[in-house]
Amino acid sequence: MAGPGIVGGGQTVVIVGGSGFIGSNLAESFLREGQHVTILDNLSRPGVEENLAWLTSTYGDRVQAARVDIRDTAALLPVVSKASAVFHLAAQTAVTTSLVDPVDDFEVNARGTLNILEAIRATGRRVPVIFASTNKVYGGLEDMKMVEGDERYHPADEAIGDHGVSESRPLDFCTPYGCSKGVADQYVLDYAKSYGLPTAVLRMSCIYGPRQFGTEDQGWVAHFLLKALRGEQVSIYGDGKQVRDILHVSDCVAAYRGVLDHIDQVSGQAFNLGGGPQNSVSLRTVLSEISHLTGRNMQLEHADWRKGDQFYFVADTRKIKQAIGWEAKVGWKDGLADLARWLAENRVAGRASKQQPSHQVLSA
Repeated sequence: MAGPGIVGGGQTVVIVGGSGFIGSNLAESFLREGQHVTILDNLSRPGVEENLAWLTSTYGDRVQAARVDIRDTAALLPVVSKASAVFHLAAQTAVTTSLVDPVDDFEVNARGTLNILEAIRATGRRVPVIFASTNKVYGGLEDMKMVEGDERYHPADEAIGDHGVSESRPLDFCTPYGCSKGVADQYVLDYAKSYGLPTAVLRMSCIYGPRQFGTEDQGWVAHFLLKALRGEQVSIYGDGKQVRDILHVSDCVAAYRGVLDHIDQVSGQAFNLGGGPQNSVSLRTVLSEISHLTGRNMQLEHADWRKGDQFYFVADTRKIKQAIGWEAKVGWKDGLADLARWLAENRVAGRASKQQPSHQVLSA
């Protein structure tokens, strides 16, 4: 593996957290076009080294790896010094972990992001920075009145039901994770105002797709699928009627690429990113479809609601559509089937070290 400062002779796209689920898919999109990518990652999450190995074995020396922790300020500058753009996807991602160790959560998510911004500012160049934020910056949404249906919750507000939660929603950080990501979100936006850096923020809903490491705390769609494929029990927190809009990773990558392509027009702005109302599903709905896909009845165990869990979050994506022309193209049932195939071939069959390229799902 290359050392922290070895990024090749020319400029490179730097993806912070590039060995992770979204990061590796994003990296692949640039590499397929013949571009050079630098993966900045401390490889702390179990399994992500498999994604990095796949990228390097497939694309050779166009992939440079810098094993760097974003808390290490001195190590960041040489990596970003030749960056043509920086996508910041590295994070402590679990609400539950943040509640156990809020200091570490802050150091990674808040201070780590500030370290990246300062390293880029030190280059003296206007390097675009696109940051992966979260819908958790809107808090628990306890004030949103819900109507309980047989399988899901529905917002009482018809406008929210038609379009989702918009960026005009006031920020309301909840849980240490929400606070640390919210702080980072606001710092990224402010560096456009205070220092003229071309920055943008994507407040993501639930992203799923190939190369995801689904766990109980993060990546729940893949987690449910893996449990079903292995014939294992799934824990449901709450009643399973909570609603999310799920977005296939290919659509997520298209949004990040589109924001970069339009960075001069969208700098200093935040956008909600999710599947939208057409891809809004309850946990129960997803579990039912997984049973259909796998031919197995899911073994379920119910537990109490978890702190900060939203009854309903669906992203209003009209702003990003108007700004860059983006919209989700992969319907959730097609996307779920795509992920099920990939997991069966690469994770359940024990061939994770020989990962195949992502399926290209073209229509909903």
